[in-house]
Amino acid sequence: MSVLSKAHHVNVGGNIQIDSSQHVHHAQEKSIDGWKMLLKNIASNAFYDSGARFDPPKCDEDTRVEVISEIMDWIGDRDSPKRLLCMTGAAGAGKSALQQTIAERCADSGILGCAIFFSSQDPTRNNLSRIVPTIGFQLGKHDPRLRDCIKEAVEEDPLIFTRTIRTQMDTLVVRPFKQLQANVGFKTSSFPHAVLIDGIDECAGEERQAELLSTIKHCLLDNDVPFRIFIASRPEWAIRSALNSKTRGYLHPLAYHIQLSDKYDATDDIRRYLWRRLQDIGSRSHDTRAQSRLWPSVDVIEKLVIAASGQFVYAATVVKYVSERRSSPVDRLQTVVDWTPEKGQLARPFEALDVLYARILSAAKESYEAVDTNQGRNFFTSSQGSSHQL
Repeated sequence: MSVLSKAHHVNVGGNIQIDSSQHVHHAQEKSIDGWKMLLKNIASNAFYDSGARFDPPKCDEDTRVEVISEIMDWIGDRDSPKRLLCMTGAAGAGKSALQQTIAERCADSGILGCAIFFSSQDPTRNNLSRIVPTIGFQLGKHDPRLRDCIKEAVEEDPLIFTRTIRTQMDTLVVRPFKQLQANVGFKTSSFPHAVLIDGIDECAGEERQAELLSTIKHCLLDNDVPFRIFIASRPEWAIRSALNSKTRGYLHPLAYHIQLSDKYDATDDIRRYLWRRLQDIGSRSHDTRAQSRLWPSVDVIEKLVIAASGQFVYAATVVKYVSERRSSPVDRLQTVVDWTPEKGQLARPFEALDVLYARILSAAKESYEAVDTNQGRNFFTSSQGSSHQL
């Protein structure tokens, strides 16, 4: 051990003074790596290309053409004063599929700044605790200078991840980006500017949803951050009140609002989706009936389209049920048709979906109980056989 290891303020040569405690303090500060700390606080499952979201829903070719074109045009128009796009729609309307499709197109075009997909089923992305670090991480990857600014911000305040969402946004996104803009030679127009946030309603707590929306307004209106932010949500209280024109909601002046249920009729898209997916299932099936060009019939498709009531989730559920590899797609599709109420029997728009879910769950329960009973019987029989052999 060095004889000076515990010394403080040691005089060397009468004039030079060494403060070892101060030296250790600075060494500890330098040992903090802000970027590594940021990485520990992100929600990687929320990325548009995360393995946790493998095979996410997205729009089939030749579907949702009009709304996709409208969204991409809005993202591309960086001079438009409406820098926030809010897309609302009921559960099953296809919001996440649209967000995924837009995210992939923006990524292919080199304009995707970041994308976040909330999910109520995932504890890392059903709350706000990781959203700002996740945004900062994705933005920082596009420019090493921005990454350094974010890294330094974390090193200056290692407890930043415990602050409010607005404070985190100011510290990890707004101020670092303004520092980047001050760099000679930096062009804002060349930085990926599309920021996508899907499923705000999947974030637990209406007050927290409102806090996020308020923070977005703070970024765009109060700080003039040059991003085009595209958010999607069910029309829950937080976003409804923020967009309300009659009560002068705080997002209304800067938001462009797309209401899927009002403006876009998805009937034709659902019809194309069902045709394409079911015929694809038939072409890969060992059941020769499914390989016929006459399967599925026009009448069956139309019955399913009516039952869907404009909701893609119904069509997607039908396709998933019919695609079970160990069963005949023809038999499974006929089962769905038998379950489907006639048009005049539908008392409410989502009744067909409710019936479909209930029937699938009931069939799964019966199948499970049958397997469980058989396994129990086999176990009992084998046990008896074993006892006779003893």
